[in-house]
Amino acid sequence: MKKIAVINGVNLDRLGIREPEIYGSTTLADIVATLKAEAGKLGAEIVDFQSNHEGEIVDRIAKFADEGVKLGIINPGAFTHTSLALRDCIAGSGMSFVEVHISNIYKREEFRHNSFTAPVCDAVISGLGVEGYMAALRYLAKKS
Repeated sequence: MKKIAVINGVNLDRLGIREPEIYGSTTLADIVATLKAEAGKLGAEIVDFQSNHEGEIVDRIAKFADEGVKLGIINPGAFTHTSLALRDCIAGSGMSFVEVHISNIYKREEFRHNSFTAPVCDAVISGLGVEGYMAALRYLAKKS
């Protein structure tokens, strides 16, 4: 069965509580449960990870890669705009990633318009709300 990693970065554990006017009321647990259910229908399995610590995310991507996971959905949160370490980890992992953002980062503050991680991902989905995760899953489930 195809494994797809779902990696969420800083503050995404606070979904449903933090700035619901921007991020909505859906929790990260809700998103992961929905992804797991849909992945099963698509013949895939979700393995998920969330951390507020950059190094833990880097370590987990490397572990997923070492375990043979080839596909990933990543929402780095604010690390999107700051982390060269995360960018280099994604680039060197051998995994194909889709970067997801719940809000449209281009309708927000100027500093959010730049993503260090996007150039090393297959695609970026921004502004579809939590549906962006589902779109990323459907794309990756079809990828060989």
